Amino acid sequence: MTGSAPDPGDLVADLHTHTTVSDGTLTIEDVPAAAREAGLAWVAVTDHDRIHPGIDAPVVARDGVRIVRGIELRVDAGFERLDLLGYAVEPTDALRAEIDRLQRDRRERGARILARVEERLDVDLNVEPRPGLGRPHIARAIDASPAPYDYADAFDELIGDDGPCFVAREVTSLARGVELLSEACALVGLAHPFRYAHVAEALDVARELDAVERWYPYGRSVDDEAVDRVAREADLLRTGGSDAHGRTLGAAGLTEAAFAPIRERLPAPVEVGE
Repeated sequence: MTGSAPDPGDLVADLHTHTTVSDGTLTIEDVPAAAREAGLAWVAVTDHDRIHPGIDAPVVARDGVRIVRGIELRVDAGFERLDLLGYAVEPTDALRAEIDRLQRDRRERGARILARVEERLDVDLNVEPRPGLGRPHIARAIDASPAPYDYADAFDELIGDDGPCFVAREVTSLARGVELLSEACALVGLAHPFRYAHVAEALDVARELDAVERWYPYGRSVDDEAVDRVAREADLLRTGGSDAHGRTLGAAGLTEAAFAPIRERLPAPVEVGE
């Protein structure tokens, strides 16, 4: 059963976005203008396994927009790999060390995927393994190469989880991920619960967190009643965001009323220059 999503024109916050620090196309300098174009007052930058180095405090006010320093951390829950969202990060030494480990793994994994793709397709993708490198970067390079694959084909036929060029990452355990984020963040939530194969188990993980992502624009139909029931029973905040990897924000997010209890948990924004 799927309920109605908020009217995009009523949204004030998009709490799940990505930049060029991971696999998005927005720079941090682009974020305020993109937010204003979408009518948003608040944006959380939640790059994969990284904290954006250009956000100088847990929450900053930049060019009229409040930007929340966040992270999306992939964890191994045993039954499946899940994504945790941490908001208003004040990084600890332990979290920094784990991020460094994950970025080394991303570089090494990226190099192995690139080598497999280039050998299979007999092309040079001209991509340098680096921190933040993800499969979307490689898929874009395949799309731009002479090989007869577009972005979607690259995942479907080459680098997807069951593809011939896929290489798995060494991710953080669920228990360790929750511990690290709980020590460093104002709140921690489960991302897009209905995107997983094991929805009930994923929602059980959410019960032990601060929040669950309720509004997002893709994947299987979201059973709003199931998410709301878990949120009520476990006293969880309900977050929402577009998971934007491009320049358009606000495909999903939070209205002012929905954002109010989350805003109460966030520290006051620090004013920064343009």
